[in-house]
Formats: sequence, C-alpha cells, structure tokens
Amino acid sequence: MKKIRKYIILSLCVLITAASLCGCGSRSDGNTVSMINVSYDPTREFYEEYNALFSDYWQQQTGKSVEVLMSHGGSGTQALSVANGLPADVVTLALEADVNSIMNEGIIEPGWVEQFEGDSSPYTSTIVFMVRAGNEKNISDWGDLAGEVGVITPNPKTSGAARWIFLAAWAWAENQYGADNEDAIVDFVGKIYRNVLVLDTGARGSTTTFCENGQGDVLLAWENEAFLILEQYPGEFEIVNPSISTLCQPSVAVVDEVVDRNRSRDLAEAYLEYLYCDEAQRMIGRYNYRPSNPEILQEFSNVFDLEMELVTIDHFGGWVAAQEKYFSDGGVFDRIYDFQR
Repeated sequence: MKKIRKYIILSLCVLITAASLCGCGSRSDGNTVSMINVSYDPTREFYEEYNALFSDYWQQQTGKSVEVLMSHGGSGTQALSVANGLPADVVTLALEADVNSIMNEGIIEPGWVEQFEGDSSPYTSTIVFMVRAGNEKNISDWGDLAGEVGVITPNPKTSGAARWIFLAAWAWAENQYGADNEDAIVDFVGKIYRNVLVLDTGARGSTTTFCENGQGDVLLAWENEAFLILEQYPGEFEIVNPSISTLCQPSVAVVDEVVDRNRSRDLAEAYLEYLYCDEAQRMIGRYNYRPSNPEILQEFSNVFDLEMELVTIDHFGGWVAAQEKYFSDGGVFDRIYDFQR
C-alpha cells in the first residue's frame, strides 16, 4: 500500500507541474486553452485522436484550439489521485463507482450521472478472454479458468476493468450454481484467483504482462483492448467470447470544484458532450468501444458479438452495493484473495 500511495503522489506532482507549465482550464496561451482529462488505462489511443477532433470543433466555435493533458492508469488509482488533489477538469473512468468515490469527497456534485446521456456513459465495452494462437488449453468459458491454466487479470482494488471481470465471473457462477448458492460461487471465483499469476494495477499493465512478458495462458481483458492486441500482435493471439459477461459502462464527469475554480465549465462540458456526436461515436466504434448510439452500434455488428449475454451492474444492486459487498476493505474479494495467499 505504501508503494502504491508513493506512486500516486509522484504521478500527481508530475501532472500538476505539467499543468502549471502548460496551463489548465480557463488559462490560455495565445490561441490555445488547456484542460486535464484523467482517464483509465486503455483509452490512450482513442483520446489521442478524439482530442484532435474536439480541438478542431472548439476552434471553429471559439477561435481557440484545445490542448488536453492526459493522465492514464488503473481507474481506482486515478480516482484516488483526483480525490487527493489532481486538478482534472474532467474524468473519464472505467466505472461509476470510481466517479462516486470522487463525489464523496465533495469534488464532483451529486447527480453527475444524469448530466449526460446513457447515465453519462458515451460508450460501453465488455470483458473477453485473450488466448495465445491455437488456444492450447482449449479455453472457451469461465469454467475453464478454474482448471490448470495461468490467468492474468488486474487487481480489483485499483482497476476498473478488474471489477467488471470479477463480476462477470460471479455472474457466470450464479448461472451455473444458482444465485442462492453463494458458497459454491465463492469457491469457484476463488479457484480462478488461485490461478492468477500476476495482479497488475491496471488493464494495460496486464496486457504487457501477457503479451510482452509471455506470462499466463489467458488474459481477462476489455473487449477494446483485446482488439488492439490483435492489431499490434498479428497472428499471435485469439479472442474468446465467454457465454456470459458484463455490460461495462465507463463513466464521464465534469470535476465541478476544478472547473468552477478555473472558470472552465463551458469547455469541460462541451468536451464530454461532443463524445455523443455522430463523428465521435463512429470514432469510438473504430477504436473497438461500443457506441452508446444504438444505430451507430449496429454499423459495427460485424465487429462486436451483439448476441453475447451481458449482465448489467443493476443485477448486483448498483455500484454502491457492489462496491461495498465485493471490493471494500474486508469484502468478498479481500476474503477470497487473502485466503489464496
């Protein structure tokens, strides 16, 4: 924990220094304004292109271009950084619970989830398996992960993807053993985590562990990250779609305390609202996220398995209940993982 906190503080200082040098929020340098977007691990490539698109739009509207300073990492870690003072104008995190943790510090106002369409989720994703070419272990569904396989997945204490992964495994076990048979569900999920070789802090770290370091037989990954792996390592890996997964809803929010201080609310709100325009939605699809616009999503039906059974967070009582039961200190994950160790 001390090492994680030290890393957070160091990253925070570096970003604040960068912001002070480049300007943030309502600060401007000639014809350029700057803002900070604190995001989660696998969004690097998407936001690099989106930021250029939005800058062009903003310049047409105001005559000023936009420089967006990006921060990426495990979603839970990123939320903690913002809660500890990283001056983000907006956050684009992996799940609602992480934005709520910032809200609980009084930095984001209650009701943020209703500010933008689709519960402030401009795109969705799901959890899939990545296996090495040939799938030597014949991995086809969650049940196979409890056998003799090496599993790579990030840590649910620091990663949003990891929490979606945990819940997807839990949903499969509920379907297999019955929702009332929690002992059997805990035992099954525990077997999966017994097979985990490395718990990285974020999804991109797990990709590196699996693809570059060659560890494990299966990577549990965001769907969009899996497609990126296929592009970057042609012929080396395969995607396996499990029978049940989670409908992952990454969340976006304006950081009210920061934009009010910087007088950057108009810029921050426009930046997030523009994610819903048709051009941005198609860009979202090209980066293998699922567009929130159902008509544009259908344009990518040859890419995504739209027939996969996807369980929503409502199945688990919403993020407040899920966070408390499964991922809080002393929750189900802690009991399972402490037991394994």
